[in-house]
Amino acid sequence: MGGGSGGGKADKARRSSARVRLWVARASTVLLWSCVIHLAAYRELWAPSVLTMWPGCLTHPRVVQRLPEAGAVADAGQREAARAVALPPKRIYKNNGYLMVSCNGGLNQMRAAICDMVTIARYLNVTLIVPELDKASFWADPSDFQDIFDVDYFISSLRDEVRILRQLPPRLKRRVEKGFLRSMPPVSWSDVSYYHHQILPLIRKYKVLHLNRTDARLANNGLPMEMQKLRCRVNYNALRFTPEIEELGSRLVQVLRQKGPFVVLHLRYEMDMLAFSGCTHGCSNEEAEELTKMRYAYPWWKEKVIDSDAKRKDGLCPLTPEETALVLQALDIDRSYQIYIAAGEIYGGQRRMAALTSAYPNVVRKETLLPSNLSLFQNHSSQMAALDYMVSLESDIFIPTYDGNMAKVVEGHRRYLGFKKTVLLDRRLIVQLVDQYRNGKLSWTDFSSAVKASHTSRMGEPSRRQVIPDRPKEEDYYYANPHECLHQPDYIPVL
Repeated sequence: MGGGSGGGKADKARRSSARVRLWVARASTVLLWSCVIHLAAYRELWAPSVLTMWPGCLTHPRVVQRLPEAGAVADAGQREAARAVALPPKRIYKNNGYLMVSCNGGLNQMRAAICDMVTIARYLNVTLIVPELDKASFWADPSDFQDIFDVDYFISSLRDEVRILRQLPPRLKRRVEKGFLRSMPPVSWSDVSYYHHQILPLIRKYKVLHLNRTDARLANNGLPMEMQKLRCRVNYNALRFTPEIEELGSRLVQVLRQKGPFVVLHLRYEMDMLAFSGCTHGCSNEEAEELTKMRYAYPWWKEKVIDSDAKRKDGLCPLTPEETALVLQALDIDRSYQIYIAAGEIYGGQRRMAALTSAYPNVVRKETLLPSNLSLFQNHSSQMAALDYMVSLESDIFIPTYDGNMAKVVEGHRRYLGFKKTVLLDRRLIVQLVDQYRNGKLSWTDFSSAVKASHTSRMGEPSRRQVIPDRPKEEDYYYANPHECLHQPDYIPVL
């Protein structure tokens, strides 16, 4: 009996041990699958050093809904029916670190900076964190990147070139939150050697580098063709507006098209522009004083004492609404055309717009075309500017009255779309002709002929980008004429 009792205990012990091993195996299996699932969920954060080095289920191309190109007219039904497309395969490379960037300025200044920073990240083999947008500028727009651009498409469509993450991996994010972050502005108009020799060593040393004030930090010229073309790919493909912005922008274009041809007039006659530039031509003494006070109120606007008359004669002021009306008439812009104002509130209101609305009675704005649809975009200047951008691309003629960032970037985009007519006004000559006409020294016929003759080669036609060694600020801006990306004729005159 004692032997049988001992054998029974041994059997129980063996069965108990077997059950323990079974539960351990099951628990291990559950734990293993849990790890796999979490790794899959966080693969975008860990991929640079772990997962993307191995092909398989974690790296197969995903499929996303491809939205129509910017400016394309499409209703909601067409958007829903947009064909899904396979994304490019991920680029496999050794990650040198992480790059955070903070863009400054308005929408188009930030847009160009984003294109530059993506290109720099690609050629340094670093992971880019989705850029931060300026919230402290004059416009105080609280919009984040994903409020303006389709962030998922931005990340996925470029994954064969550069890895882009929404945020840093957790360990590095905690370090940054504790204040361990190297932050600096890059040197303006730098070529790729600066980033390889000065910026890359810092990224390798600190693992994370934050670049602030990223506007105009990459050279216009002298870069490898591949870099120039990547800048275009980011600008004209990857940077799509959100579906909400694209849908409303397309509706604006539809409303305009239904009523006939339309001209987009980028009329830079807002209060902040006049205060910043010091241009007060046509303003009352009280208005001139108000603008001067505003200029002194912003310490980062470095130029304070400005001779408005001298600046205007040098062609450095935006045209006034009155001057603009004369130019449109001189260029024989049909009176029946719609004139879409792509700008903020015009300084002086209806009083300053009277000459333009008298010459062109069909002056419209987005606020008058679809007033009930703009509530979600109010107080978000960059989102409102995105709507103007879409309409500007689709217009029959685009005419900027000042060569700011929007004027330049839209000019380049319209070149990319097939050299669509863009009238690049010679302001220095125009103010001379306007003054002569108003003083009776020129007849209307002579004034009109002179304006036409001086702008026959300023319509956005193909041309080589001007290069001025050692003076990059004075040469043609890359995004106004990215000729490396454009279908050019065999002969292009050098301007």
